[in-house]
Amino acid sequence: MGYTISEKILLAHAPGIKKIKPGDFIEAKVDLCLGNDITSPIAIKEFRKLGRKKVFNQKRVVLVPDHFLPAKDMKSANQANILKEFAGEFGIVNYFELGKMGVEHVLLPERGLIMPGDLMIGADSHTCTHGALGAFATGVGSTDLAYAMAFGECWLKVPETIQLRFTGKLKKWVGGKDLVLHAISDLGVSGALYKTIEFTGETIEALPMDDRFSMCNMAIEAGAKNGIIVPDKTTEKYVKAAIRKYKPVRKTYRLFRGDKDAVYSDIREYNVSGLEPVVAAPHLPSNGKPVSEFQDVKVDQVVIGSCTNGRISDFAQAAAVLKNKKVNPRTRLIVIPATQAVYLEAVREGYAEIFVRAGGVFCTPTCGPCLGGHMGILSEGETAVSTTNRNFVGRMGHPKSYVYLSNPAVAAASAVKGVIAHPADI
Repeated sequence: MGYTISEKILLAHAPGIKKIKPGDFIEAKVDLCLGNDITSPIAIKEFRKLGRKKVFNQKRVVLVPDHFLPAKDMKSANQANILKEFAGEFGIVNYFELGKMGVEHVLLPERGLIMPGDLMIGADSHTCTHGALGAFATGVGSTDLAYAMAFGECWLKVPETIQLRFTGKLKKWVGGKDLVLHAISDLGVSGALYKTIEFTGETIEALPMDDRFSMCNMAIEAGAKNGIIVPDKTTEKYVKAAIRKYKPVRKTYRLFRGDKDAVYSDIREYNVSGLEPVVAAPHLPSNGKPVSEFQDVKVDQVVIGSCTNGRISDFAQAAAVLKNKKVNPRTRLIVIPATQAVYLEAVREGYAEIFVRAGGVFCTPTCGPCLGGHMGILSEGETAVSTTNRNFVGRMGHPKSYVYLSNPAVAAASAVKGVIAHPADI
């Protein structure tokens, strides 16, 4: 019996174990562990209880205060300061202060800190984003992060794997965000509970990396332990470019592939040639329907950004829709680049000017409104269209507000129309 790509990566990181199967518990060596300004303070407190004088590897612990910076209040400032002091005390190389900081799940791949074949844990549920590089990346709790920072290990249960095969050529304005919303609407929010989602097929092979990141990012929204895509030439091109630009300490990687006789708990196929842009209605990411089914839904706020869709290709799509247009007077447009590099490129390409001239605001990198943090909180009764990953009750503000999830082009079109709209409508 063969192994899936996820099983191969886990086996390679479990010293002394010669074979594994779904349901087995393993103690795995981690290549990288990640924390942010919400989860790291708890992990740091638990780490100190262990009495350790050093972290397992100063270059493989990453701390990114991305959720509440620039600090919105005293509490968020204190949270960020805990990371800063810990990083200085323990010599953490990859601590990213404001000005270098970006949304963690965009920043790490961009800088070449996560590589194909890695086993990575992060105290953030959307750590599964990094599976787009052919790595096993999963979210854990703060106590697991504390142990990993101390010893470089984490216990894991080997997950079963669901394979989702996508075929067909995508229509204009349809991308990775629509594919994953379409799949989640089929699986449901717990359809892949503690399982791997392996995205594959000719449609995936044709996708650029940014779309692949968006898809793996939202694997957790179906309950998955991780999302993953088998690495190919597109992956290697991305990784090599990051290595050349940022010269990370680790420059080697391993390309794993699943065996032909690997066992999957479920295999689902989607022909997406006729797929429209998908919008997920409140209050679950699984409430996905074609954008044409949403008529006269008034929009108070549009957010374009986050670890799901805050990359430069996302801004290119939004700018293509917004160029020479004006945001509806009833609607706010908030655009948030995921990293400083994305920010600068958006300025160089003229996207930032398009957003501002359209009547939107162009902000510093932050998670901000995605989790109801700051820079775009909804009041009672307000409705938002957002390129983020969750639309739970109260996710972006008041419990009686409403969030619809979409791709960047649909979000931009909705900002112009003041109602949920297809980009072709304008």
